[in-house]
This record gives sequence, structure tokens and C-alpha cells, in this order.
Amino acid sequence: MPNVCPLTGKKTSRGMKRAWRGQAVAKGGFGLKPTGITRRSFKPNLQAVVAVMDGKQTRVRVSTKAIRTGMVVKALKRKYGYTRQQKAAAN
Repeated sequence: MPNVCPLTGKKTSRGMKRAWRGQAVAKGGFGLKPTGITRRSFKPNLQAVVAVMDGKQTRVRVSTKAIRTGMVVKALKRKYGYTRQQKAAAN
């Protein structure tokens, strides 16, 4: 299963990590020196959510940005929530 959000397109990206050693000059040392640069991966923050898509409840893995911005409509957990929604839609 790929780490990709179907709504925002966020996916795993690559970058670098720097390792430092030494004591800062302000603390009495000779300064920080980089001792190593290694590759690393940045993974998207995907959450499993029960969402309403095409009128049906489906379980999808979406990024938190999609949830926060309202791209995902979460399914209600109780039946009386649906009837109240249907009454509001009818009026």
C-alpha cells in the first residue's frame, strides 16, 4: 500500500539529514561541525478515516491536511445523526 493521499497527492519525499558534533562557540567550544550527511525520507501524515464518498461509507487513508481543510466528509457514527441531517436537508 503506497503512502499517498488520494485527495491532496501528498507522498513520501526524500531529503538529507545532517549530524553535528561539538560545542557551540557561545558555550565555550570551537563551534559545531557537520560529521555526516545521510539520506532520509519524509512520510505524509496519513490517517485512516471512514468517509462518505459517492453516498457510501468507505475507509480511506487521507492526509491530515485533507481532513482539516474539509476535503473529507467524515461519516456520522450514530443513526439519529443521519435522520437529523435528512430533516435539515428536506427543509
